[in-house]
Amino acid sequence: MAAAEGPSFWLGNETLKVPVALFALNRRRLCERLRQNKDVQKNSIVLLQGGEETQRYCTDTGILFRQESYFHWTFGVTEAGCFGAVDVDTGRSMLFVPQLPESYAVWMGKFNVNNKILHPEIAECRVIKTDMELEVLRYTNKISSEAHKEVMKAVKVGMKEYELESLFQHYCYARGGMRHTSYTCICGSGENSSVLHYGHAGAPNDKTIEDGDLCLFDMGGEYYCYSSDITCTFPANGKFTADQRAIYEAVLKASRAVMAAIKPGVAWPDMHRLADRVHLEELTRIGILQGSVDDMVKVHLGAVFMPHGLGHLLGIDVHDVGGYPEGVERAEEPGLCSLRTARRLQPGMVLTVEPGIYFIQPLLEQALHDPARACFINRDVLQRFRAFGGVRIEDDVVVTATGVELLTCVPRTVQEIEAFMAEGQGSAKSFGCLSSQKQ
Repeated sequence: MAAAEGPSFWLGNETLKVPVALFALNRRRLCERLRQNKDVQKNSIVLLQGGEETQRYCTDTGILFRQESYFHWTFGVTEAGCFGAVDVDTGRSMLFVPQLPESYAVWMGKFNVNNKILHPEIAECRVIKTDMELEVLRYTNKISSEAHKEVMKAVKVGMKEYELESLFQHYCYARGGMRHTSYTCICGSGENSSVLHYGHAGAPNDKTIEDGDLCLFDMGGEYYCYSSDITCTFPANGKFTADQRAIYEAVLKASRAVMAAIKPGVAWPDMHRLADRVHLEELTRIGILQGSVDDMVKVHLGAVFMPHGLGHLLGIDVHDVGGYPEGVERAEEPGLCSLRTARRLQPGMVLTVEPGIYFIQPLLEQALHDPARACFINRDVLQRFRAFGGVRIEDDVVVTATGVELLTCVPRTVQEIEAFMAEGQGSAKSFGCLSSQKQ
């Protein structure tokens, strides 16, 4: 992105300067789309309400505010309590800020402000990213990738999972101006790596990391409400065991097969099925499964090991509007998620590619008690993996005219990860020591 001219959002130092013109372009795109909609009458006005600040239960402790996504996409305003209006015919926009008492300036400082048809129309505009939006998403991925690498260098047996979550958040904020993460960080080690949304309030990344654990860390920073979503899986002690290497390379093979196949016009369920087939082939090669892969596909055996979708759209929300590039009902095919509007991939879409293989006890028990699936499972070999946990590899990509642009930049092969972790641990440097050095 060229140096921003005119008003811009900027947090100083090395952070990205985002021109406010981005939101003028968003409003123009929205008006053009609404004018093409026969249900939108002449002299129509778009009216949007921004987010409201909230308190923690009945106390006077505020919860960190983050703008409502549709309002941010349209106006780029980070303050709470605002309304915005856009004249569809002329494109003229108006921003309404709250009338604040004089005491507001004493306690809070200066206030800075540099329906049925509406939300679907904005959602459709949000699906395809503009060049300026892509630049912000490249930035969120760059900083978040660097933060993941700092975590990989710092991890040591005996640390708590939340210590690595804290390091990730600190790096993103200190180096990238990212006050928010895109979602609650998932820092699963050992068997916790098979818990898909680990890290919630009931399991707050509080396990002690042990020798031999795999760490599955799913974390993404957010800048100016734009998200990233990256998962790295690596051994806590810096060396993959033979079994860990086999499962990791199976997932990596699926990831690379999908990214090689992505291009405009591709149906997303086909990408999910491609990842499933690679997983099943590799699990058969490892010896966990046996028999015909084609027959395994017929009974949806892949969903036992990857019960989630292959990926989702990404933007102002981590699971951006539209949810999934294209989907079918879960009841029809397990692991594939439904979508309000089925679509094929188009240039300008930003999405995650996140295949994974997990050994989740309830799903394994169900499969072992289902004759249609149990016949493919080698129980003796599976027993070796029952406490394995899981592997997920998640990258953020932009669909281009000819394929994909990879936004995420972290070590991915077994060799890269082991070499990077050995170098990081051998340097005996910490982020605290590095923070005063110029890059």
